[in-house]
Amino acid sequence: GLYLLIGPPACGKTSFAKQLLDQVARHNAVPGVFFSFAECKKELRIKTLARLSGIENKEIRRGSVYLLHWYGMPKAQHTELERLPPSWDKLKKSAEEAKSWLDLIYLIECDRDIDLRRIEDQIREVESIQGGGRVMVVIDDCQLLGNIEQKLADRVMLLVDELQRAAVSLQIPILAVCPDLREDRSSVPQIWSDRAPSADVILVMEIDLERTKKLIEPNQALILHIIKNRGGERGKLPFEFVPAFSKFTEVAPA
Repeated sequence: GLYLLIGPPACGKTSFAKQLLDQVARHNAVPGVFFSFAECKKELRIKTLARLSGIENKEIRRGSVYLLHWYGMPKAQHTELERLPPSWDKLKKSAEEAKSWLDLIYLIECDRDIDLRRIEDQIREVESIQGGGRVMVVIDDCQLLGNIEQKLADRVMLLVDELQRAAVSLQIPILAVCPDLREDRSSVPQIWSDRAPSADVILVMEIDLERTKKLIEPNQALILHIIKNRGGERGKLPFEFVPAFSKFTEVAPA
């Protein structure tokens, strides 16, 4: 089915989607495909490595000249590796321990010319490589698939219909991530239930300003509203987001 994740800019939507995809691959041995319009493969890998190792993004990025195509794989000569900080061993160990499921994650950088048909073809290609089994798919910044001359609300409504049909046709879960660019922030998250009626599940992120004030900047407190869930429960879940580690942690309700 189609899962729609919506939230304001800079609230960690990409990190949340990548963390969710990683967890599905890790705990269920299910291949995952992450389509990205904005972030390159290296940045997405850094997010995962920071979360797994507990080493800040900026520290990993500083040593990223030593990375090859895979997570934590050094390409430097032995003498250069000796100059890396001790934390590199921790990062490398985290990547090695996760290798079995990290190898199940496919990261695909998208250009503005890509359309849904090409995305479906790439999904089928991954399924073929993996022996025909089902995969989980994330499409970050999915609004860029549509006609950018249309208003965002109209564009998203049309895209949701197309993505839902693709999810049914491919018989896979698709998580589509979209920014909430509404000028009127006074309206409640539930309005998305009307704006995207064909989605099976709608998740709306909202920054909890009061809880965020109690955190150290730039950490954020968020509420994930489950405003639509066919065949399941609705409600809201509180999270804390630590950008330095690209990590979301569910917390107890206040």
